[in-house]
Amino acid sequence: METSQRQTYLDWLRIISILGVLFFHSAMPYVAEDGWHIKNHETSNLMMESNHFLHLFRMPLLFFISGTVSFYMMQRRSTLSFIGLRFRRLFIPLLVGMFIIVPPQIYMERLANGYKGSFLDWYPSVFNFVPYPQGGSFSWHHLWFIAYLFIYDLIFAPMFAWMISPKSDAFKQKLAALANGKWVYLLMLPGIVWFALLSQKLPETNDLAHDGCYFVYWLLFLLAGFICILQPKLMDSLERNRRFALTIGFLSLMMWECMRWNKIEPWQPQWPFHGSLFSYLFIALRPTIAWGWVLALVGYGKHYLNRTHKVLNYLNQAVYPFYILHQTVIVLVVYYIVQTQNESILSKYLYTVGITFFISVLIYHLFIRPYAVTRFLFGMKPKDKPKPVLQVENEDLKPVVALSA
Repeated sequence: METSQRQTYLDWLRIISILGVLFFHSAMPYVAEDGWHIKNHETSNLMMESNHFLHLFRMPLLFFISGTVSFYMMQRRSTLSFIGLRFRRLFIPLLVGMFIIVPPQIYMERLANGYKGSFLDWYPSVFNFVPYPQGGSFSWHHLWFIAYLFIYDLIFAPMFAWMISPKSDAFKQKLAALANGKWVYLLMLPGIVWFALLSQKLPETNDLAHDGCYFVYWLLFLLAGFICILQPKLMDSLERNRRFALTIGFLSLMMWECMRWNKIEPWQPQWPFHGSLFSYLFIALRPTIAWGWVLALVGYGKHYLNRTHKVLNYLNQAVYPFYILHQTVIVLVVYYIVQTQNESILSKYLYTVGITFFISVLIYHLFIRPYAVTRFLFGMKPKDKPKPVLQVENEDLKPVVALSA
């Protein structure tokens, strides 16, 4: 299978992943878990469980797909050209996000915590460059994903260039051996082992400086995506063995949930095992769930979603600006929603999802998509230039016939 042509199932999976992020972040004000910007006075444990499930694989799937995107962007580009493209598509939107998109989130959080000043009074504090949440107002919030992706591509650009060049043909042939049977699932092992050994010592922070475990953990999904699209036989294997991957993801999820709900965890008194081995095995369930579901979704996506649709091009362009915008819209909307009385958590959640989707799409459609400047600031491709038209006048046939050049 030729991989120089973009595979549409990857675009569909990317769109589905971003929608998953929308549902995840819209639920955060209502889950029984601390640590989000604005909280409803009533929260839901069951909604928290749903978010726990989504959190296991939503970002791993995005990083896996981002690895395939990096592969396609490397086509017919030098290392420096690729870095320049990623600078424009990732670093510029990150700066825009940190100085324009994210600050309203922090300001609304400050209002919820009792701040009385206006946004204009507060905004200069962003330029003190004191990190959030240590009393500062400078942060990338949900845009950490863009920051990490930019760093990954910056570091690995030379390796990516080598991997797509003829110099790596022998390496690609060796990769093809993993397509036999179910050997492709060996790609799971480095991430599972890394997470099991380090995740308790280095919990997730998304701040780069103190995120040693997860920085490498996310990277392994990106590299897996690049490798699988580099050697098409691996993608074929994921499609062929998709039920096996789903079985791994489902059984490990059931085991993890049953143990958690019965408080059979290494840090609980009911933990019956002695020695660290069983603790590491329990922790390893989380990355096993993530890898199982990610590889299953890729396999099922390749089997069922590899088709075009007239709306795909629009959605594929919209999804990146939508990601940049959506959390700020959520925080702005939720600030007012949580103040309403006599409304159920479910109704507030559904309203949050609906109004966030509506506002984010309209902002994209009206203010980002049509203009070259905003397209650039949000990491979009320049608008396609209209094809030149050759006017041919026929003396016998009126009016003028326009032919595409």
